[in-house]
Amino acid sequence: MDAKEMEAVADTLMRLATPGMKPKDLIKAVRRQHPGASKKDIARAAFYSIIARADEDPSKAKALQAFAIEERIADEA
Repeated sequence: MDAKEMEAVADTLMRLATPGMKPKDLIKAVRRQHPGASKKDIARAAFYSIIARADEDPSKAKALQAFAIEERIADEA
């Protein structure tokens, strides 16, 4: 995934993420708009989004952080 695609997925994550949203639901929603994105790509975009846009919406940043950490842990298991 190149930088432009990462930014597009990050933008989608910021629009779709809500506090308490289940990671599987967020992945499904993102893949509807970005069918080629892997779970790993989506998790990376979530970390990118947290870093780049945390000031815009702290509750979304917190939801994305929880999602990204959970997906990263799942990939390592």
